[in-house]
Amino acid sequence: MPQPAVDADTRGTDATATDSTDATATGTEEAAPDRTAPATVAGLLDLAVASVGGARRPGQNRMASAVEHAIDTGEHLAVQAGTGTGKSLAYLVPAVEHAVRTGRTVVVSTATIALQRQLVERDLPRLADALAPALPRRPEFAILKGRGNYLCLNKLSSGAADEQPDEELFDPFAVSRLGREVKRLREWSDETDTGDRDDLAPGVTDMAWRQASVGARECLGASRCPHGSDCFAERARAAAGGADVVVTNHALLAIDAITGVPVLPEHDVVIIDEAHELVDRVTGVATAELTGPAVTAAVKRCARLIEEQDSDRMQEAGENLAAALSDCPEGAWQRVPDAAGSALAALRDAAWAARTAIGPVKQGMTASDPEAAAARTAALGQLDELHDTAVRVLGAFDDPDPARRRDVVWLADEERRGHVVRVAPLSVAGMLRARLFGEATTILTSATLTVGGSFDGLAIDWGLPPAAQSPAVRTIDPDLATGREAPADTPDVERAAAVRWSSLDVGSPFDHARAGILYVAAHLPPPGRDGQSPALLDEIAGLVSAAGGRTLGLFSSMRAARAAAEAMRERLDTPVLCQGEDSTGQLVRRFADDPATSLFGTLSLWQGVDVPGPSLSLVLIDRIPFPRPDDPLLGARQRAVESRGGNGFMAIAANHAALLLAQGVGRLLRSTTDRGVVAVLDSRLATARYGGYLRASLPPFWETKDGDAVRGALTRLGAG
Repeated sequence: MPQPAVDADTRGTDATATDSTDATATGTEEAAPDRTAPATVAGLLDLAVASVGGARRPGQNRMASAVEHAIDTGEHLAVQAGTGTGKSLAYLVPAVEHAVRTGRTVVVSTATIALQRQLVERDLPRLADALAPALPRRPEFAILKGRGNYLCLNKLSSGAADEQPDEELFDPFAVSRLGREVKRLREWSDETDTGDRDDLAPGVTDMAWRQASVGARECLGASRCPHGSDCFAERARAAAGGADVVVTNHALLAIDAITGVPVLPEHDVVIIDEAHELVDRVTGVATAELTGPAVTAAVKRCARLIEEQDSDRMQEAGENLAAALSDCPEGAWQRVPDAAGSALAALRDAAWAARTAIGPVKQGMTASDPEAAAARTAALGQLDELHDTAVRVLGAFDDPDPARRRDVVWLADEERRGHVVRVAPLSVAGMLRARLFGEATTILTSATLTVGGSFDGLAIDWGLPPAAQSPAVRTIDPDLATGREAPADTPDVERAAAVRWSSLDVGSPFDHARAGILYVAAHLPPPGRDGQSPALLDEIAGLVSAAGGRTLGLFSSMRAARAAAEAMRERLDTPVLCQGEDSTGQLVRRFADDPATSLFGTLSLWQGVDVPGPSLSLVLIDRIPFPRPDDPLLGARQRAVESRGGNGFMAIAANHAALLLAQGVGRLLRSTTDRGVVAVLDSRLATARYGGYLRASLPPFWETKDGDAVRGALTRLGAG
């Protein structure tokens, strides 16, 4: 048997090549730029990376060239750029060049706060400094978040922040803590320049923050609010309006698209980083819910603004809804149960009657009594939400064919909140096609965009035509990109209607076959519902012991993660941490600081851990991360694919698993000096028919089913 590839020396000489460094284009000194000559993207990229002491990487240059070409031609682009490519600079440099040259704003959207902060606090300031000498002026950038991320000065000054939300639900200690945190927020409002929650350290609970912030429906509006001129959210929006690059998140991007009300500044280019998260984040924004307690909360807010009979009607509607839902089956609804239908209709009518009774907020009211105006605006916002959601649920079943319905409705029973009715879009593809791709040139990028070796799975979810079926899709050769219009491949009429997009995989600077092993424990029984088998626990113990700790364990559920952690603590001499025992950030830091420590956890660790170096040599995955079979939304999407003659399991469940599996596997190699093992303890990856499809979505590691060889490699790696 050949020696495991992880024992071989790593090719390349760079000390690091993580996406978090972006030091990846050229380290050569450049001559002083000539401001009279137009700056090229290639030259600007060289300047940018030289400023951070980086080294040239072909993948980064190819990506920057492709992004430049897409912006010039208006052709959408999907780019898969593996960890270490330096994709942030690869899209920021052409974005900045375009914005400064044309005076048009570029929007960059991310899925995580971590990447947002990296871009705004580190990447963009350094980039602006590096490029300023070569551009007509210094590039400007700004961050923009949803209104609820900023303090509301009107709410703090009016006394609304001091109201205890449903005091009877909280013990005295919780109420006291809430009061202290609100007081701290009020004091902080006099000190902060941004009012941005992320700038508050240490932070406060979600409950406290809600007491000091408002959503879009509650906001009086800058022109009517007595604090409009000092409003933190409005300041952020004004700064974004004058910026070359605006960094936002997928949720705000979705709100801008879904509502049709401009939230973002006018722009002609959108760059979506972490694009594998786009559909889920947009779906989350487009999902609404109803509960009995939510109606009670609305009644409490409206009580002083409406007549007693209208208040009683709302209260009765909420109680009837809660009672009706308690008799309904959990899971997806194929129709509205009779009792629930009557309760929803009564709630719809009661909410509308209360809204009519309150009436609109008039301009004079905000000046004479801003506290009353704020209370009225908040009440109207809650009533609108209840009314609109009830209408949406009742109308979700108008089409008798489930495959043609726009929404999916289901009932969940939650421990804290009781019965919750949720309604979510069956697909967001049409909305994205019309309101994202139809409005601006869009570049989508991530380390993981291909499933089964193809971009088509995600492209279809985004609303783009699959490459196999559309002449408007092509795989580009960025070395030939000139910025000129691509050759016509369809008649003019068809071209006008077609969504044109290109795909590019720039690979990774890592030599996966020499740096890592993919071990599939094919001898283990397939995972079942009876918990973790003794054989599985023996396998985990043997691998972690051979690695000397240094293990990130990714599990399909918190229950599984806790059970494995408890079992390993009894068997192993090395420390084992488990998600939930402390904040995730603190756990990751403790894991990174002690190579002998292992960290077990679930979903957020699959995508949120960046630990280069010797502290992480083994990634354990207990089972293929298929969605739960009783997931109402994914189940409905799977049935919709099958109704059109497709393979619902592969299009939905397998694609979901492939993306998450690739994200989890990607935790192993975070720099070019990293080496290690990914161990998948689910034999189906080797034995099931879909196993090859899933493996095609993973980096090209050296593959084996030989556990002895893997344990030997881990032992040698730990000793070396």
